[in-house]
Amino acid sequence: MIKFGTGGWRAVIGDEFTRENIQILARAMCDKMKAEGVADKGIVLGYDRRFLSKESMQWAAMVFAKEGIHADLIGKSAPTPLVMYYVMKHELPYGMMITASHNPAIYNGIKVFTRGGRDADELQTADIENYMGNITDIPVEDMEYDEAVKQGLIREIYPLNEYIDSILETVDTGAIKKASLKVAFDPMYGVSDTAVKTILLTTRCEVEAIHERHDTLFGGKLPAPNESTLSLLKNTVLEKRCDIGIATDGDADRIGVIDDKGHFLHPNDILVMLYYYLVKYKGWKGDCVRNICTTHLLDRVAEGFGQKCHEVPVGFKYVSAQMYKADAIIGGESSGGIAIRGHIKGKDGVYAAALLLEMLAVTGMKLSDYIEMIRREYGGMALVERDYRFSASRKEEIREILLKKKQLPDIPFEVREVSYLDGLKLYLADGGWISVRFSGTEPLLRIFTEMKEKEDAERLCGCFEEFLSLK
Repeated sequence: MIKFGTGGWRAVIGDEFTRENIQILARAMCDKMKAEGVADKGIVLGYDRRFLSKESMQWAAMVFAKEGIHADLIGKSAPTPLVMYYVMKHELPYGMMITASHNPAIYNGIKVFTRGGRDADELQTADIENYMGNITDIPVEDMEYDEAVKQGLIREIYPLNEYIDSILETVDTGAIKKASLKVAFDPMYGVSDTAVKTILLTTRCEVEAIHERHDTLFGGKLPAPNESTLSLLKNTVLEKRCDIGIATDGDADRIGVIDDKGHFLHPNDILVMLYYYLVKYKGWKGDCVRNICTTHLLDRVAEGFGQKCHEVPVGFKYVSAQMYKADAIIGGESSGGIAIRGHIKGKDGVYAAALLLEMLAVTGMKLSDYIEMIRREYGGMALVERDYRFSASRKEEIREILLKKKQLPDIPFEVREVSYLDGLKLYLADGGWISVRFSGTEPLLRIFTEMKEKEDAERLCGCFEEFLSLK
């Protein structure tokens, strides 16, 4: 029953996300590590603020202990990027994070990281699934937690300081201090509170924080930093006259931004702004990477600097893999994940927040003016995003139409290319595009379309809605 999607394994708590399944996955990791001859290197585990996350981490560690594999447990809820950083810094073969990222509160899950702090790719996750399939002694045997600690097989650590220091060492803290920025911050009841606030206060920013307390229900909202969930952050920016509003998702690997005028900046804008800053102001040279659902404005900026933008399927494991292959300086996705060369090999909302502060300080520009400058130089694009829930039978029906029979609706635009790299994507002659794909983390069909005019984007989206009877 355990299947990895684009962002690890995620399931409803008490349904598939159970102690038995968590320990089956842990046992599979043990068998995999032994087969690869890396069991003596140990593993690190972390957890977020979701219901049962800490207990789930301990249940997994108890299996590693039973199998004689040392497990370092991050003793307090922590950002997912911290676990990735620890795997990279301490040269561990694997790490695991108990989180369902930005999924609804009824979900929990597990992300697996491989050597170098990378997201486990599809070959690694398929291998883990195979090992799980070979486990017959269920429930899996474990060792009592206290006994494992006593024997030194489980060690509780809290390496937050070294992670924060690694970020502060790579950004221009002097420039940020001089800028005297005022920042509204929303951790969305998640795990970034201590890390981001420490960075803000260290760089002498004035901080207006909201939603700091621990709430496993995330205030009744989705812990995803999008326009619909950041209304209070918008109000805080305007009321307190802040230079920027920063939000991170439940496990702090994604970021959301409100500009100085109270406007939500789409993650596409953040990715474009940071790439432009790294090349134009910091003098970096290199390509960039985006997934199929992310703005093509990034392609224009890359081309303007004589660089290339690489397109990959959805799933940050593809972004990080292509970044490594192309030695790209930045990679990202329209859901808010961003990775920067020289840091960890995956997305990090905490580091992205620090780099945005540096960008404001060094350029000396208002955030609203900065993004408008880029749009004037390269042109703007209008993005429309829509999600549709479906039954299992409807999913197969849609899959049959789009991906097997490869039928398409009649659309009033010239199609330049059709791709089935990840779901369906149409590239239009005028530079617009539409992507239709099933989510790898939730039971959703997702449509993304980007055109020069919003009305055209909505019309194109409507063609597929009608064709697939989605309304």
